[in-house]
Amino acid sequence: MPVPIPRHGRARRARRRVTLAALPAVLLTLAVAGAAPGATDPAAGAAAPPARSPSQPGSQPVSQPVSRPGSRPAPESPARSGQGHTATPAAPRPRLFDATPARASLQRLLPRHAGQFTLVPDAAAGPDTFTVSGRAGAITVRGSTGATLLTGVGWYLQHVAGADIGWPGDSIGLLPAELPAVPSPVTRSARVAHRYALNDTDDGYSGPYRTFEEHQRQIDLLALHGINEVFVQVGAEYPYYRALQRFGYTAEELREWIPGPGHQSWWLLQNLSGFGGPVSEELMRGRAALGGRIAEQLRGLGMTPVLPGYFGTVPPAFAGRNPSAVTVPQGDWAGFDRPDWLDPVSPPFAQLAAAYYAEQRAVFGDSTMYRMSPLHEGGQTGSVDVKAAAGAVQQALWAAHPGALWAVLGWQDDPTKELLAGVDTSKLLILDGLSDRYNRLDRETRWGGTSYAIGSIYNFGGHTTIGANTSVWIDRFQSWGAKPDSALTGIAYLPEATGTNPAAFDLFTDLAWEPGPIDQRKWFADFAGRRYGAPDAAAAAAWEELRKGPYSTSSGLWSESQDSLFTARPSLTAVGSAYWSPKAMRYPAGSVRRALDHLLEVAPRLRGSSAYRFDLVDTTRQALANHSRVLLPKIKAAYEAKDLALFRELTADWAHREKQLDALVGSDPNFLLGSWLSAARSHGADEAERDRYEYDARSILSVWGRQSTSEGGYLHDYANREWSGLISELYARRWSSYFTSLEEALVRRAAPRAIDWHAFEDDWARLTTRHPARPSGDPYVLATGIAATLPEVN
Repeated sequence: MPVPIPRHGRARRARRRVTLAALPAVLLTLAVAGAAPGATDPAAGAAAPPARSPSQPGSQPVSQPVSRPGSRPAPESPARSGQGHTATPAAPRPRLFDATPARASLQRLLPRHAGQFTLVPDAAAGPDTFTVSGRAGAITVRGSTGATLLTGVGWYLQHVAGADIGWPGDSIGLLPAELPAVPSPVTRSARVAHRYALNDTDDGYSGPYRTFEEHQRQIDLLALHGINEVFVQVGAEYPYYRALQRFGYTAEELREWIPGPGHQSWWLLQNLSGFGGPVSEELMRGRAALGGRIAEQLRGLGMTPVLPGYFGTVPPAFAGRNPSAVTVPQGDWAGFDRPDWLDPVSPPFAQLAAAYYAEQRAVFGDSTMYRMSPLHEGGQTGSVDVKAAAGAVQQALWAAHPGALWAVLGWQDDPTKELLAGVDTSKLLILDGLSDRYNRLDRETRWGGTSYAIGSIYNFGGHTTIGANTSVWIDRFQSWGAKPDSALTGIAYLPEATGTNPAAFDLFTDLAWEPGPIDQRKWFADFAGRRYGAPDAAAAAAWEELRKGPYSTSSGLWSESQDSLFTARPSLTAVGSAYWSPKAMRYPAGSVRRALDHLLEVAPRLRGSSAYRFDLVDTTRQALANHSRVLLPKIKAAYEAKDLALFRELTADWAHREKQLDALVGSDPNFLLGSWLSAARSHGADEAERDRYEYDARSILSVWGRQSTSEGGYLHDYANREWSGLISELYARRWSSYFTSLEEALVRRAAPRAIDWHAFEDDWARLTTRHPARPSGDPYVLATGIAATLPEVN
């Protein structure tokens, strides 16, 4: 979920954006902590190389500052010997590095206790290794990188202090004034070299209009939980915009071709173009500056910013404007015309790739890892030799970034055997998005021994549903890594949207750092203790119910739990909201209902943390959502029996439950439509632009795209979520209109009138109504009231 944006933060960002727009490019270079977006003129040649050579990845002398304007240190090498397989040669042992960025992160994470930690860069430590020791009030963490130091702090909080900083929610307010001693020094090393985070869709579904402070918080949390490679998508449109102006396109044409930020994730995947735009140059420049800051923040911690690579996406009519170019129309994706694919073997590809990487370097600096998935979810190969094309894509990457690692998503049929045959697979990492979804998987055979990271997509579209196949994660990480021919070298944290399911985030990232197999039952019991700041019998009972239910779903068909019927397009036969979601409960509903009762019994002294409040709201929300699957069949039966009185009683109860739900989620900052919309509007320079970006932000939640996409591509409600404001203004009104039409039909004894749902939803997406961006109400009081009226279930 997007974190609410403080009003003063939005104002600061707006003022800064206007200032940047007014600066000449040469001054802008100094203003954004690195080379400016647009520092390379479209008519000029390749950009100058970055100020610092990447000769020592991830390291730098203590005396040199990490985040100096105009300098971009190269990121840490992403590869070392992993669990059964080596993707690239082992990196040289890091030298001492500047721990200042890690200390700054620690100050943000633990403002009251940061002074009790001493962070020590350790030149003698092995790669990805930390050691925690110390007496009460004086904890020492030694580590191989800034991020690993923070991972050591996270281990201390989890295993010694008994506190949790989750995503979202924390219990650090219950930490004692003096932190407890470490009984004896503990050293941990990562079991795998690659700890990758963020799906290609995360920017679109988690918050395309977030501030730097919000992204910085995300980076702090990822480092605290042991991640070392992070996909950086924000601002990725700007290198395209700059580079393509050298290949026959005007700035205006490109601004029409590039989608709004909410839809750019799928443009980068070569699925669509234009929707939600046009975008302004000011917006792109601001996003590029933001992306550059994000990449620099990662480098400062010794983490690898994973940047989008170039694999051939071009605007219409590219071949007509560039002699010798060969392009292949890519056909349809969910009702959108896909952008054309420039054959990587044709001469202009290398030239355009070089221009793209030069412009990218000017904004984002260099990296050692790049993310590309040609022919994602279909596409047409035409006359293109995929093997040769893949080799040309890798060679173009290496021409700009010698030896860089190519990260490709393992999804559906990708990567194909043809692609793998064309590249140096020792420089390829497959991010397996299906590791926990299907059975009978043999990744070594399927991908010919190519290095891969075990991954999970347990959230689709930002759905507010709890649960994950956690027992499958534990089993497969251990058993796949133990195979004699194992090519498993990493984990890939890949939910389509982040900021939900804090237990899943904690457990998945723990896979890479726990020295042996995780005991799922013990893990959840320990999680319950630290989640609210102290052991509590009721909390333990609640999380045991959640463990047995939504967090123990099985593989075979799904990696996500069912969504809510309150968010579904109205129908008496509705079985889910998103077309692509599970159609039935994936666990006994009673587990969540009982967990709610237990959470309400947690000791009063533990109820003040943001972790408890979030979990209470989320569990109550889930209990209500599950109840919708009980209530709707009763409404259907009453309608079919033509029992008007019972139909009215049941539909009134449905409307009451929606009101309860809207008020409940309105009491927590992580469930507010107002924050989502305010963030989008803050990027517009005038009212028309603000309205355009609000439509971009609203449409992704509702119609998703144009009518052919919403209906023909079945993408309406794909990103459904139970948020305050979204429930009351869209979902409840939609169900009310539907039930009114059915009631009229019963009274008139006629067929119900037809409703054009796409028009209804698109009208909502074009609204500019305001909603609260701050929570209101008491979560405990609201949850107690709901629990008192929800029936017990098995």
